[in-house]
Amino acid sequence: MNGNNKPIGIFDSGVGGLSVWKEIAKQLPNEDIIYFADSRNCPYGHKSQDEIITLSTRIVEFLLNHDAKLIVVACNTATAAAIKTLRENFPDIPFVGLEPAIKPAALLSKTGKIAVLATEGTFNGAHFKKNYEFYGQSTDIHIQIGHGLVELVEKNEINSDKARILTRAYLQPMIKKGVDQLVLGCTHYPFLCDVFKEVADSHKINIINPAPAIANRVEELLSLNKMHASQREAKYTFYTSGSTIQLKNILRLVDFQIRKNYDISKMELL
Repeated sequence: MNGNNKPIGIFDSGVGGLSVWKEIAKQLPNEDIIYFADSRNCPYGHKSQDEIITLSTRIVEFLLNHDAKLIVVACNTATAAAIKTLRENFPDIPFVGLEPAIKPAALLSKTGKIAVLATEGTFNGAHFKKNYEFYGQSTDIHIQIGHGLVELVEKNEINSDKARILTRAYLQPMIKKGVDQLVLGCTHYPFLCDVFKEVADSHKINIINPAPAIANRVEELLSLNKMHASQREAKYTFYTSGSTIQLKNILRLVDFQIRKNYDISKMELL
């Protein structure tokens, strides 16, 4: 295989990273992509750093065994806990991680009040704490752990009454505080955007989805390392440690025309 035509590897604690996969596939239509959803071990939010590092390392090894040329850690929690170790242990591989988009939210805010919705593991990460302390000097940052939201997306209960009850409960304190920017700090959360917007739009709260910025960063790294694939029809391969039916159901919801040339397989690494 031509080195440039090797696939991009993407992984997440579950199906949430498909929100990132969608943007990368749209922006880089010639690139093969291998996606791993660790739904068996989802959610990562309450796990220890050591456990997340172990899970992430096994998945990266799996993706590298499938010739991944670049790896996207499409999980804020895994990025916070493991990306430093991954970069140290696999120095020849470019990694793209995620962290809550506090900077753009702070720059866009007209009220000087923003909110970040994320998992406990993300809020405990060094990158978040650093940005929180820096931008918190000039911006009022409201943080909220999204208890239960990841599980709803994994179960494909995206438009359920429970989803509406939870999202409204999380948004109400933000509304009272005068927040005008909401940062989605977990790749599962964009699947709930329509539910969020039912309340957010009427209160002029802008929702920031980090996925397009991640796709931009992937393209930058491919250009920098001269790793762009040749012009061709891309192939998408999906693996999950959980249910393949569950993964297929979420793929159907992704707002992108999925190519016929893709496979879904079950793979348990632990």
